[in-house]
Amino acid sequence: MRTNVAMPVVAFLSGALLCGFGSGGETTPTQTQAAAPTISTTAAQHGAVIVRLASTDSSATIHYSVDGSAPSTSSLRFFAPFLVASNLTVKAIATASGKSTSNITSQSFAPNIAPGTLVWSDEFSNSTGANAQPNPLVWGYDTGNNGFGNHEFEDYCAWGSSATPCSIANPNAYVGTDASLHIVARQPSAGVYTSARMKTQGLFSFQYGRIEARMKLPEGQGMWPAFWLLGNNIVTVHWPVCGELDVMEHINGSNPQNAGYDWVAGSIHGTGLDGTTHYHPAGFNAADWHIYGMIWSKGQIQYYVDNPANIYATFTPSTLAGTWPFDAGPQFVILNLAVGGNWPGSPDATTAFPAEVQVDYVRIYAN
Repeated sequence: MRTNVAMPVVAFLSGALLCGFGSGGETTPTQTQAAAPTISTTAAQHGAVIVRLASTDSSATIHYSVDGSAPSTSSLRFFAPFLVASNLTVKAIATASGKSTSNITSQSFAPNIAPGTLVWSDEFSNSTGANAQPNPLVWGYDTGNNGFGNHEFEDYCAWGSSATPCSIANPNAYVGTDASLHIVARQPSAGVYTSARMKTQGLFSFQYGRIEARMKLPEGQGMWPAFWLLGNNIVTVHWPVCGELDVMEHINGSNPQNAGYDWVAGSIHGTGLDGTTHYHPAGFNAADWHIYGMIWSKGQIQYYVDNPANIYATFTPSTLAGTWPFDAGPQFVILNLAVGGNWPGSPDATTAFPAEVQVDYVRIYAN
């Protein structure tokens, strides 16, 4: 975390007198105070709001609290708008190089939302009559082919990208006329693969609640679809300190590498912290529509399939070694389809392209 510390002004003693700089006895200039941040909101659903903190100084850093305490430079740092669906008070300060810390800006929220209430969603609606861009106010993209830490094969392409091998005519992420999000892996030429990795980083985040997505997954060898989250603070503390929550990961369908049956996995990762549980009831088929969900509360992560009562994995700080990062601030959402890499291995002659993930919706409910 970057902390900006104002440098002390040095005065000089001359005899018994404290003088200013220069022979005229001028006084030391008063240090300018950083402008207090602003708090603005946009409506989410059923009384929930999305909170944005801002400063008139583009170089300012904003820190905030939601527990009623006075914020300091050790408090949460603001990186992205965050969902508020519970009764709390946001207090924020701004710091800037060469300036003293701002006054505190404060705003209380009392939505009084009942547990289980839908508070945010992307339903991927589309009434245009043609394939449409995913909402740019919600979704951005990771791009390129750097392997993303797993030696993956794909080039990730953003909507509207014409950078080779991406194609405007054949987008890798779009909202179809069927009102579903499509994330498509393509093979435009031998050994070349394109796909999409969508993320809400910098645009939308949340902490605590129940999140789920209704999805239909590809089953081919080398396919690696995922629905997951990373901490907003990844830009300063990096992975895995930021924490990673894998609501759903899936590879290779019913390939023998999958132990002869189809499964999905829910995982958590942090510093020295790793936990994974597979879900594979008899007859499970990831190529069918299923709901993949997570219940996130303080000190606990739970994963379910199809129904929040159908919990198949529970993780707490007491059940795993390592540092628990999931109470340290909001996280952003990622949906992607990787091709190849360390875990799924390479596509082979049985792998059909194009392959796609379909997403009916992403929804968040109050705890």
